[in-house]
Amino acid sequence: MTNRRDFIVLTASALTAIGAASFMWPVIDSLNPSADVLALASTEVDLTSIKEGQVVKVAWRGKPVFVKYRTPEEIAAAKTVPLSELRDPETDEQRTKPGHEQWLIMVAICTHLGCIPIPDSGDFGGYFCPCHGSDYDTAGRIRKGPAPLNLIIPEYKFLTDTKILIG
Repeated sequence: MTNRRDFIVLTASALTAIGAASFMWPVIDSLNPSADVLALASTEVDLTSIKEGQVVKVAWRGKPVFVKYRTPEEIAAAKTVPLSELRDPETDEQRTKPGHEQWLIMVAICTHLGCIPIPDSGDFGGYFCPCHGSDYDTAGRIRKGPAPLNLIIPEYKFLTDTKILIG
């Protein structure tokens, strides 16, 4: 009797595990990125058409990304800010690539609630999120408002002096 009961419990347990796995597989698989997002895993951007002082918005992984060709004045303004004044301290050099300080590449999503900031605006001449008043400087660093962090710098590299690969 014990052997038969053990067999029934073992069989029921195995069928329960198979049923749970069969149910969970599509649920877990649905959490993977869709094919159209994976197709945007990396984006090449040609910088030749961007003029000094201009911001261009491109798509990467379904998110907007600002590509800014900063003026010497904007770079100087970003470098003179003391780190003690920043909520999320990062130097301008940490936010750009050496030899390409004029190019600032950032995910264009406010770190407060995910709105898209307006470029070349706000009290610091950088980016302003009108939804809740987050104000970023010319290096995309949070200066005032509710946003807890700087605008995110995505992984990118220069393929040539006039072409970048984001992602």
